[in-house]
Amino acid sequence: MSDSDGKKTLGVRGPGGPRSGQVKQSFSHGRTKNVAVEVKRKRVVAPKPAAGAKPTGAAGPIKGDPSRRPAGITDAELERRMKALAAARAREGEEAAQREAEEKARAEERERRRAEIEAKEAEEREREDALRAKAEEDARRLADEAAARERAAQPQPTPADAEARAAKGPVPTRKPTEDRERDRVAKPGKSDGDKRRSGKLTVNQALAGGEGGRQRSLAQMRRKQDRARQKAMGGKVEREKVVRNVNLPEAITVSELANRMAERVADVVKALMQNGIMATQTQTIDADTAELIIEDFGHKVVRVSDADVEQVIDQVEDKAADLKPRAPIITVMGHVDHGKTSLLDAIRHARVATGEAGGITQHIGAYQVTTDGGQELTFLDTPGHAAFTSMRARGAQVTDIVVLVVAADDAVMPQTIEAINHAKAAKVPMIVAINKIDKPSANPDKVRTDLLQHEVIVEKMSGDVQDVEVSATTGKGLDNLLEAIALQSEVLELKANPDRAASGAVIEAQLDVGRGPVATVLVQNGTLRKGDIFVVGEQWGKVRAMENDQGERVTEAGPSVPVEVLGLSGTPEAGDVLNVVETEAQAREIAEYRANAARDKRAAVGAATTLEQMMARARTDRSVAELPIVVKADVQGSAEAIVQAMEKIGNDEVRVRVLHSGVGAITESDIGLAEASSASVVGFNVRANASARQTANQKGVEIRYYSIIYDLVNDVKAAASGLLSAEVRETFIGYAQIREVFKVSNVGKVAGCLVTEGVARRSAGVRLLRDNVVVHEGTLKTLKRFKDEVAEVQSGQECGMAFDNYDDIRVGDVIEIFTREEVERNLT
Repeated sequence: MSDSDGKKTLGVRGPGGPRSGQVKQSFSHGRTKNVAVEVKRKRVVAPKPAAGAKPTGAAGPIKGDPSRRPAGITDAELERRMKALAAARAREGEEAAQREAEEKARAEERERRRAEIEAKEAEEREREDALRAKAEEDARRLADEAAARERAAQPQPTPADAEARAAKGPVPTRKPTEDRERDRVAKPGKSDGDKRRSGKLTVNQALAGGEGGRQRSLAQMRRKQDRARQKAMGGKVEREKVVRNVNLPEAITVSELANRMAERVADVVKALMQNGIMATQTQTIDADTAELIIEDFGHKVVRVSDADVEQVIDQVEDKAADLKPRAPIITVMGHVDHGKTSLLDAIRHARVATGEAGGITQHIGAYQVTTDGGQELTFLDTPGHAAFTSMRARGAQVTDIVVLVVAADDAVMPQTIEAINHAKAAKVPMIVAINKIDKPSANPDKVRTDLLQHEVIVEKMSGDVQDVEVSATTGKGLDNLLEAIALQSEVLELKANPDRAASGAVIEAQLDVGRGPVATVLVQNGTLRKGDIFVVGEQWGKVRAMENDQGERVTEAGPSVPVEVLGLSGTPEAGDVLNVVETEAQAREIAEYRANAARDKRAAVGAATTLEQMMARARTDRSVAELPIVVKADVQGSAEAIVQAMEKIGNDEVRVRVLHSGVGAITESDIGLAEASSASVVGFNVRANASARQTANQKGVEIRYYSIIYDLVNDVKAAASGLLSAEVRETFIGYAQIREVFKVSNVGKVAGCLVTEGVARRSAGVRLLRDNVVVHEGTLKTLKRFKDEVAEVQSGQECGMAFDNYDDIRVGDVIEIFTREEVERNLT
């Protein structure tokens, strides 16, 4: 038996027996092999039924055919299994019935919810139809009214107009297609309705909200439906414009402007391009341009500036009910060595003057004194030296009463006059304290008379200025002085509000090694407490600690109380105003704004020069010698006074240039600055640290220490005087007249002269005068008497003279003979 392809198939011996045949196996490289196979049928052996077992069928126990019963199963076991099977089938029927009931209940619930939603949608459609009908009616009524107004406004047709219209022919009427088009636009069709209804939020969409990302809210769907309805009715679809108040600074970027207007950046850039300005979103535009754009977008402009950051500082006027009496602030002023500090020592029962270098005050001291009557007085002691003008002016600005101290044995001096002018400029009352009346040479009346020249009329001279004779040494008149101060303070009725944010003036500032920047603050209003955040000038900080004039720690300071404040970010300038703010962010922002403004101001001052001014300055600078110095002082006021004193030193030929001034110890950076500029470092009541001293020795930078300001000024003045060129002085010694001119070989022309006046010396300088005009100036090459060289020739004698590199000499010329000497100059 074979297939159509010639292969031999398997053969079968017979039913029930084994099948046999051959199979052709294929191997690699075309090799084959015939294999004989034989397939045997599996023999199935059925178990014999047990005795007494009942055969079961498909519907119950098999009782008739024991051969169909499983082997080893008894009738009882078979019966038990059949009961279990019936019970299981009963349970399945009950569960199926229960599931069918639950499914029916869910279907009913779905139908009910669908009916409710359809009812709501039908109600909403009815409401929309009613609104649309009302809108159509309103639009039709408005159109009719407008048409009626137009007809009323048109002139009535005359018979001539009727004849003309009849001659033109009938007026074309609107075609039915136009009516259909109008109806189609006015009443949206099925497609429009489908589009409108596609925006509704159905149950299925709500249930599928988690699928497909973010879904639109119901309010957004309603807004969309309103816009579609308004568009279908032929109205203009516009969103409601939100008008915003846009804060506009002096300069702003395009992106920030768009953000503040809540507009798209692309729209703002487009508006700028329409106005002829090509700008990207990162570029900065000025306030005027931004204002035009804001107005184009329909918003309101609120002009602000960088200075608005200072508006957080409380500038509210205090109510009269909130004001409470405060202690007066008294500034002691006068000439140097007139006894200001000694007088204050006598009042305080202390000895402050002995602690000052040289016995002169070089800082502003702030003290609070309680009198025997229990009244508190705040005293400010100012320096009297000429260099401390700014300190005295500052003291007069923050004071209520000025005590002018004048020595009875010295009368009115320059700094006394300056103190009077400061008091008048500050418009504060003055009390004259005539000190040193215990000295034999004291003359109080001369002091009163001298004060008249400066428009200070004391009470003893029928004026309104109180004058008290005192002695700081013996204590005489101190009670009268305190009484005069108390009387003056009562007249002034000094009050302040202690229950507001504190404000005050910086009297002095310094950089303490252990405590950092420290400022002496005189509180003028409010109460300064520990932990307050404040801004002072270009610095800010938080009150870490406060100390009174006795060195004691205090937690608060009210009006007219001087305290040292710790916790500043840097050393402020003396005279800066301290203000308490609410947050550190506000303080930092205000300080940064003030620092930037000061830096811009300095840059503007340096840049505000023309080319001609720069060239003139360059020509001037070439002829002016400079003495560069670096100044470091213990307190801000001293540094300021030293800088001002240095600016006054010099003339048109030499000047002192302060490269840098600061507060605190001399550091390595100061030495580096001085080394780069070939300058000297001046330390006033400060010293250099170890690294600075080592660097100064290596680089050869001179460091000079001072504790008295007039010693510093005198030394710098002497050093600047050394830069002055020596003065050349000429001394006339004689005249000679040329009588003859000779030519001598190897010498040139020689003048035969007669000394008519003085003496002629060979080393002297000479000028050749012709008709009283100088034609040559130089030195003598030779001076001979007859044939011999001589050193000098006396008046009335003849001699021969020859000049260096000059032969144009004539008979009758006059020779002027003089000597030169150099004289050192000093700055006055």
